[in-house]
Amino acid sequence: MKRWSLKAATVASAALFLSACGGSGGGGGGSLLLPPPATTTPAPPAAAAAAPKYKLAITATEDVPGTFGSVGAYEKITGTFTGEVDPRDARNAIIQDLSLAPLNANGKVEYSSDFVLFKPKDMSKASGVLRYDAPNRGNIVNLDPYFASRGYVFLTAAWQGDVPAAPGKLTLKVPVAKNADGSIITGTYRAELLPTAATNDSLPLPGGPFNAAMQAYATATLDNTKPGYVLTRRINEGDARQLIPASDWKFAKCGADTPFPGTPDETSVCLRDKWDPAYLYELVYVAKDPKVMGLGLAALRDMISFFHRDSADAAGTANPVAAAIRNTIASGVSQCGNFMKTFVHLGFNEDRSGAKVFDGVFAQIAARQTNINMRFSVPGGGGGVRADHTAFGQGGTRGLSKDYVDDVAQRRGGILSRCEASGTCPKLFIGFSGTEFWTLQGSPLLTDAWGTADLVQPGKARIYYYASSHHLLGLASVPGAGVGALYATNANTGVIPVVRALYQNLEDWVVKGTTPPDNQVPRIADGTLVRPARVAFPAIPGVSYTGLVNTYSLLDWGPGYRPQDESGIATQVRPAYLGRDYAILVPQVDADGNDIAGIRSIDVAVPLGTNTGWNYTNQPGRIDQTGLFGSYFAFAKTAALRGSDPRPSLQERYVDQAGYVAAVTTAANDLVARRFMLRVDADAAIANAVANPVLP
Repeated sequence: MKRWSLKAATVASAALFLSACGGSGGGGGGSLLLPPPATTTPAPPAAAAAAPKYKLAITATEDVPGTFGSVGAYEKITGTFTGEVDPRDARNAIIQDLSLAPLNANGKVEYSSDFVLFKPKDMSKASGVLRYDAPNRGNIVNLDPYFASRGYVFLTAAWQGDVPAAPGKLTLKVPVAKNADGSIITGTYRAELLPTAATNDSLPLPGGPFNAAMQAYATATLDNTKPGYVLTRRINEGDARQLIPASDWKFAKCGADTPFPGTPDETSVCLRDKWDPAYLYELVYVAKDPKVMGLGLAALRDMISFFHRDSADAAGTANPVAAAIRNTIASGVSQCGNFMKTFVHLGFNEDRSGAKVFDGVFAQIAARQTNINMRFSVPGGGGGVRADHTAFGQGGTRGLSKDYVDDVAQRRGGILSRCEASGTCPKLFIGFSGTEFWTLQGSPLLTDAWGTADLVQPGKARIYYYASSHHLLGLASVPGAGVGALYATNANTGVIPVVRALYQNLEDWVVKGTTPPDNQVPRIADGTLVRPARVAFPAIPGVSYTGLVNTYSLLDWGPGYRPQDESGIATQVRPAYLGRDYAILVPQVDADGNDIAGIRSIDVAVPLGTNTGWNYTNQPGRIDQTGLFGSYFAFAKTAALRGSDPRPSLQERYVDQAGYVAAVTTAANDLVARRFMLRVDADAAIANAVANPVLP
């Protein structure tokens, strides 16, 4: 049996979280209060239509190094799952452009998803739980050693159709939509180009802070003088745009050997002058050949149902976990957590037979939904103070309840509306870091749109805030300068054991029906969720708290776009501002600057410094947070060393090392008692405090 260690587990889990997905209302004017989503039962496919067929192709089977508790050895199965979707089935009707996709001989639209399956070699030792880990931008998610020791089957499979094929990547192949007459579909598209150095080299599309490596939508023409083609630049989001004449840029590849105008290329941009890293460049152009990206929703639905319920594929290839799965849990982190919320919101937790797909869903560090179901969709778009500020992915419904009312956009219905109507809602966990409040516009999940009252959350959902954490869960503190930050980055690595305990709680809720701990979030009612200007941050020497937060406006993308569903066709690009804004609130802090509310992991309950969910850029003249990093401000060791720092020193807090170990022991035991830490992790944390002195 493998020996469990907190340090090893934290490093492994941090790597898993970072690889597993870790990256605004309105439309049509937003003036009418819409009814709840339709609750009618979808019609079955036409009687004459053949049922969809699925094909499983296993390309490799290999042993996983090591063993995992009493479950023993695991094996890794790699392959592809090819499926087809009936455009006449009402359960698929919401998929954008499905009716414009090519049909196969069976009258269906095909997709193919790469997958990796980890399972016990001795399936008699499997627990009956299948956990799906959504891959971030195609990155394979490895098995979790702790849950492998509990006999899980792990599946990671592609859902995002713009991931380029590459070693170690999981790709989803989906068709390109065409007009009914077979002609090419075009539409307005927008990209942000963010040079990191002064260069004459061309920059690739699609650009942006999170999507630079994804497949781009090609320009409909290389002639950038035609209507609909505009390149501008500005330093900050709110600055006036400076027009770059069409004569000074081209769709081309260029560099030292091929200077401007370069070699024509449909997905690269060449500039006559050097790209200047001080600027954010915005390109609006006419793109062509939109992929039917929403097929990723159906692909996940059908694949999970196959592994859960089918014995073999259409050709007789055996399901390697047939009859072994009793419960299904989905895990999505960051971009993938947003995807899982969209999956539930758009009704895909109901399979073709009307059964529930996932019994439980854990959407980690996921403030919004993802833009997977529009024409020219961008699943990986984020939202920031400067870049991606009005990116797609921000308009989707934030509230959970079917009775949620968005007073800013004048819309009704939450993320769980459709699954409530069909009786297929999963038990839902949502985990938040501080960055979700400061940078990713997260507070509308917790409050009404104006930020005046706390929302009552549905009984089938729990929201857990990891106090004083940042988006990059488990990442140890690093010097800020190395990542473009003004301050050292957040050191809240102790959040990983909390997350592991929550996964255990979700399993117990799904498998045993054990009610999980209550929501742990900051609230307006008790003063722990406040406007940024009301945060009582301490006057730490050398630190300037500005209250900078990413704002959230009501936007109009045109009459063909349904922002509440992140679906449809956007024709207003750039979007129009509708003059209304959502309230963005943030956690209140204690005298040390650490968040009061939420789950306070050991390194927040027994702190060695101040951890925040915000950090500012160190670039002169730029108004921005630093990506998804938080900040860390260490305490002085003694009173004599702290000078004017209002925060007590380590010696004043704990006296000596024995006092520090005693405080860690008390905090660890408290977290175990509240089911926010596993006993094995608590014991490891106490041993770690003994082995790593912070005081004499």
